[in-house]
Amino acid sequence: MKIAFFSAQKYERPFFEQSLTGFSNIAITYFEQSLSMHTAVLAKEFDTVCVFVNDSVDKAVIDQLAIFGVNTILLRCAGFNNVDLAAAKQHGMRVLRVPAYSPEAVAEHCIALMLTLSRKTHKAYNRVREDNFDLNGLLGFNLHNKTVGIIGCGKIGQALCNILTGFGAHILVCDPNAQAGNYTITDLNTLLTQSDIISLHCPLNEHTHHLIDDDAFAAMKTGVMLINTSRGALVNSKACIKALKSQKLGYLGLDVYEQESELFFKNHSDDINQDDIFSRLVSFKNVLITGHQGFFTQEALTEIANITLQNAFEVTQGNSLTNEVL
Repeated sequence: MKIAFFSAQKYERPFFEQSLTGFSNIAITYFEQSLSMHTAVLAKEFDTVCVFVNDSVDKAVIDQLAIFGVNTILLRCAGFNNVDLAAAKQHGMRVLRVPAYSPEAVAEHCIALMLTLSRKTHKAYNRVREDNFDLNGLLGFNLHNKTVGIIGCGKIGQALCNILTGFGAHILVCDPNAQAGNYTITDLNTLLTQSDIISLHCPLNEHTHHLIDDDAFAAMKTGVMLINTSRGALVNSKACIKALKSQKLGYLGLDVYEQESELFFKNHSDDINQDDIFSRLVSFKNVLITGHQGFFTQEALTEIANITLQNAFEVTQGNSLTNEVL
């Protein structure tokens, strides 16, 4: 198998090269470019593409890949909302993903966002570096006894529930597939109205696009904290700005963003940001944004590399495909 590896980052290559030593029949060529109609030509002479969350794998791209003879799409992530599955099926392409690399990595990042926002440690860090030890403006709140609503309770949601139980939080879960656990299963409206903190962990699809909109914010408590480490388009960014301005939304922690494909995973420090919505979001003092790094731990990258290459190996062997999406 010859893999065209798109959106390659220097931090992930060592993990894939280490894992690759166990697969002699697989070769990888790394491309820093993200996959799109403009870069699909790089996949010529390859039978497989390996893509990440912000690569474009829509119908036009898939049609072009099929012309080049690509027959397999390997996702090195859990979500597959960026892949046109109908187009892939039309061309008989196999699509495989990494369903669970390290749920704890993302869940722990959620906690980091919650604690940083609630205790204002990022502001305290900057003050102390300037010899300013004034505590005014740094008043926080406990997670203990707070009601935390989790929308989507798959592996990451479950891991977050386990951590929050240790904090002594009251946990509400909204997920049609949720099983009984250390939380209360409820409907979306009840979760929105009762939660002090809301964390999103559901996939992005036609049912969840802009799940958090003007109506959702209207139902929430005043001063609520919202955390999103799942997919950016779960939240309507313009509605989010309105909620921040009205102070309905008291704290916002984002590891993902609706239009992140134009921003994240690249260094734009010498550029003028053309995204007015993103610029407005980062201007609020009660907003904390990280650049899609919730997955970014040694353990998670090791698992992503191992599972992605195991997926590739199963294809080469004609075995049943453990992590097949299509």
